[in-house]
This record gives sequence, C-alpha cells and structure tokens, in this order.
Amino acid sequence: MNNRILVAPLNWGLGHATRCIPIIRALLKNGFCPVIASDGIALELLRKEFPELENLYLPSYQIEYAKEGKFFKLKMIRDSPKMVKAIAKEKKLVKKIIRERNISGIISDNRLGVYHKHVPSVFITHQLNVLTGSTSWLSSSVHRKFIRKFDQCWVPDAEGKPNLSGKLGHLKNNSLPVRYIGPLSRLEKKETELRYDLAIILSGPEPQRTLLENKLIREITGFRGSILFVRGEIEATQHVEKKDNLTVYNFMRSDELEHALNQSAMVLSRSGYTTIMDLAKLGKKAFFIPTPGQYEQEYLARRLDKKGMVPHATQKKFGIHMLTDIEKYKGLPYWSPHETDFTNLFDIFLSPTENKVL
Repeated sequence: MNNRILVAPLNWGLGHATRCIPIIRALLKNGFCPVIASDGIALELLRKEFPELENLYLPSYQIEYAKEGKFFKLKMIRDSPKMVKAIAKEKKLVKKIIRERNISGIISDNRLGVYHKHVPSVFITHQLNVLTGSTSWLSSSVHRKFIRKFDQCWVPDAEGKPNLSGKLGHLKNNSLPVRYIGPLSRLEKKETELRYDLAIILSGPEPQRTLLENKLIREITGFRGSILFVRGEIEATQHVEKKDNLTVYNFMRSDELEHALNQSAMVLSRSGYTTIMDLAKLGKKAFFIPTPGQYEQEYLARRLDKKGMVPHATQKKFGIHMLTDIEKYKGLPYWSPHETDFTNLFDIFLSPTENKVL
C-alpha cells in the first residue's frame, strides 16, 4: 500500500503548523508516512517536532502585516499579486512532488495551491467565511472557490452549538464538501502544581509580533508574580533568560509548552483560532489581544468576550492592570480530546472514490 501523505500548512504565524501536529501524529499512528511541506517558521517548527520525517520547501506567500492595523486590508490587497504568484508556483511544485515521491494523499492547511485532481486532497480551515470588513462577501466567495477544488474540507470545530469559531466556520447554506472534525490541539491537560502566575505566548507575522512584544516588556514591569514569556521566535537554538520574576524563551517545543501552560495560572496571547483551541483543551483562563486590523482575531476576541468567556483589549489600549478582569469571566468551554475520529477521516486516502463529501 502506498501511504505517503503530503501535509502542508500555511506559514502565517505558527497556528496552522501547530494544529497539524496532532494530525501528523495520528497519521503515524495509523500507519501512514507523512511528508511535511511548508516554508519559514512553520517549516522550522515542524522540523523540530518531527526531525525523522522528510520535509520539503514550498514557495512563501510573503505575508507581512502593516505596522498600523487600519492599513491591514490595504497591505493584503497590495501583497495579493505575490500570493497569487506563490500559489501558481506551489501548484506546479506539488505536481512534481507527487510524481517524484509517489504521494497518495494531500492535507493542506490553508495552502490554496496544494491539491491535485488525481490525488485525494483535503483542505483544513476554520474560515468558511473570511472576514475583511465591507469586502467579506468577496473574500469569502474567493476562498470558497478554492475550497471546492478539494475533495474534502475539514473544519476543526463542532458542527453545532456550542462551538469555538462562530460564523467563521459555519454557513447558513452550505454547499461545500465540509466535515466537522472537532477542535484540534497538540497539547494535553495534566494535573500539576502551578509555577507561573502568568504565561505570555506570542506568535504571528511581523512586524506586529515584535510591536506587541515590545509593549508587553514595558507593561510587565508592573506585574507582581512569576511570568513565563514565550516570544514565538523559531530559531536554530533555544535560548532561556531568567531575571527576577521573569523567564523568557525564544520558543518551546510542544512537550515543553504543554508542561509550561499546565503550570500557568492564566495566559495572555493573541486571539488566534489555534491558540483558542489549545486553551480550551487545557481549561485555561486567558486574556486576548487581537492582532490590529486582523478581522478574524478581532471577531473571535469580541465574540468570546461577549459570551463572558475571555476578556480582551486592543493592542493600543491594553494595560497590565486589565488582567484582573480574567476572574470575572467563566473561561473557554472544555472539549473532549476524543472528538476527532482520525481513523474514519483517513479513509479518504484508502478508498478515495468512496469517501468524497458530495
């Protein structure tokens, strides 16, 4: 049996790569041979997590945020020709990879050009609706057009209520080949003694990651308690700095982060969807600072705040004193780690013609 599955997450922050980790683990458990393909820090992260697996480089989408959130959409529009060019390149490269490495299945996490009409192709996304303000109808329509090129679309969320993604991952009238697979997380909840009063977890494209880091470094001088600060910089070597009540890591592997978050009383982070899934899995209370101008994160932060689960503030207005609001909120809904039936999902790669969602 040919069992080589190409797993290709988008390099947009770390979320797409980290939520592919449980999928890669499940592929290995079910007798498949994952081949990793991405670029930038997403590829570096997966190389560190799975050094024994073959990994390949795909063209970069060259995604970079504007320094001012109000220019986010304009920056995306200006960068769209580069993205279109990268998608065309990766489509051509995927054909070559399939031919040379005898690939029998594809799992693409938001890489729009990673599919093939003769190979079972799955697209992972929590955004059936892509929010871009007044142009949401257009961005959503374009995204769904790409999704239809795949045999299946896996949405990492519950189909009904309660759910984590809201209108992002749920359509009123759905004609897409969607399968709801339950939230995904590389982390496991464990009972342990608390070591940190606050864990700060950063990620995301530049320059916004650095802008938030600089702001938080100034803010935490007024925090009384032990702090873990994970900068989200995937580098060749892990660096750890300790000073007074502050411990700073440039990055952590999954096992290290799992242990550290279980030891943390509360978490301060972006409101990226993968982070939300991780914190729900761990049952952690949190405070969110959405990336300025990123409609998706702003929507998720507002939604969870309105539901009384997680407080949030804009990057500009955030102050460390706001963390006291966390105790007034009930936290994210816990979800069972057994919701995702990977054995059933992977049937598409064994009997592809019988397992398409029509």
